[in-house]
Amino acid sequence: MGVLFGYFAAADDDDAARAVLREDGEPTATGYDGFDVNAMDPTADLLPAEALITGRSEDGVRADPRHGHLIAMTEDGDLVCLSLTDALRNALATTDRASLQAVAEEWATSPTFPTPPNPTSLAEFLHRTADLATRATSRGHHLYCWICV
Repeated sequence: MGVLFGYFAAADDDDAARAVLREDGEPTATGYDGFDVNAMDPTADLLPAEALITGRSEDGVRADPRHGHLIAMTEDGDLVCLSLTDALRNALATTDRASLQAVAEEWATSPTFPTPPNPTSLAEFLHRTADLATRATSRGHHLYCWICV
């Protein structure tokens, strides 16, 4: 079984933790605006795209306290929630959607991926994330990713 990633928006870190550490028996992030993907680690895979979209260096992104900040984790550690940067959320929310294909093409050539992925698939991920960021920004929410191992 592979790793599953869920990108979602929540009002704040406490709200994001509640989305993952459910006390109501519901699946992770039920009732939250978001989507799931089979492979897209927010701290490693997404890093080159964030640098391209925000104009910050990869070191600058890594230095952001919200980049991959641990928000919540189950006791056994097989489900975690990490924050995404507000700079990425803001840039995605305001970026020209037509430019995302070019970002995806450049991102696909990054050494992050052992085998270059399909740029069209990366562009689809960026479009979904940009739409999520737009909705999150309009509500004053932040972006998060839950990871289930």
